[in-house]
Amino acid sequence: MEIRNLGASGLKISAIAYGNWLTHGSQVEEDAALACVRQALDEGITTFDTADVYANTAAETVLGKALSGERREGLEIFTKVFWPTGPGKHNDHGLSRKHIMESIDGSLRRLGTDYVDLYQAHRFDHEVPLEETMLAFADVVRAGKALYIGVSEWRAEEIRAAALLARELRVPLVSNQPQYSMLWRTIEAEVVPASRELGIGQIVWSPIAQGVLTGKYLPGQPPPAGSRATDAKGGADNVGRWLKDDVLERVQELKPIAESTGLTLAQLAVAWVLQNDNVSAAIIGASRPEQVTENVKAAGVTLDLGILTAIDRVLDGVVTTDPGRTRSPRRSEMFS
Repeated sequence: MEIRNLGASGLKISAIAYGNWLTHGSQVEEDAALACVRQALDEGITTFDTADVYANTAAETVLGKALSGERREGLEIFTKVFWPTGPGKHNDHGLSRKHIMESIDGSLRRLGTDYVDLYQAHRFDHEVPLEETMLAFADVVRAGKALYIGVSEWRAEEIRAAALLARELRVPLVSNQPQYSMLWRTIEAEVVPASRELGIGQIVWSPIAQGVLTGKYLPGQPPPAGSRATDAKGGADNVGRWLKDDVLERVQELKPIAESTGLTLAQLAVAWVLQNDNVSAAIIGASRPEQVTENVKAAGVTLDLGILTAIDRVLDGVVTTDPGRTRSPRRSEMFS
């Protein structure tokens, strides 16, 4: 397993991180989830990402159980706060001081740990002063409940404003967690340049575009039975944006490129995001242990310029690059 620094910080993490957004506590039975975490550990993954909102807190509980008994100093455990949890009352979401302070304690209890290595703002909160949010995060760090802080799906200008406050508060804002793949490149124009300047690293999610970049979805054919696109609990809405014949045809054209490098299409997709020097880690999920084994083979792979150029040529016209597509919801949108 390749080990990288998280941004410009001293925290070292595995280049492949294991995440449980759509699996633990919802899509995958607990025994299977535990087997996937065990396989991740066996493959050298030390970095585990979750959030309080995943399966309405159940995912944190499952991950905590899966990691119980492991040497805590050998793990990097990440979680997040923002989305509604619990009964969804007026203070059960957002980045207010109240919600952050209550949420970190709940996350630590469910994860079975005294601290998380990284505590992340899951989206930007338009209704809470950024100063309030950042001071709350600083107090979480000073209380020893988190070692570093980060954000997720924030725009470049939001990251810059948070970084300025973090410097004033003398707390380590080290990361952003955006969606990033061959098909979704919205961070490249603005977020990545700003992050490089600020010493912030990307921990990217959905590097395989919700499974589309495995090549299993074929143009003109219905999604395979049991795939994510057929599972309402497994992110079917998120996959839908890619299930267009023009996109799926281009994905099939990537197969010879993957074969020329000795990689599967999924491995090529994960390796591709890791070529970006601002990416510290790629998050993979799994419903079966063998998926973990396959995807970790992307760590340490170097794709030459010819391969990268060939990928761009095949996908020209179906890649999303507009930085405006990165946005955080307002409260009215969350509860509409």
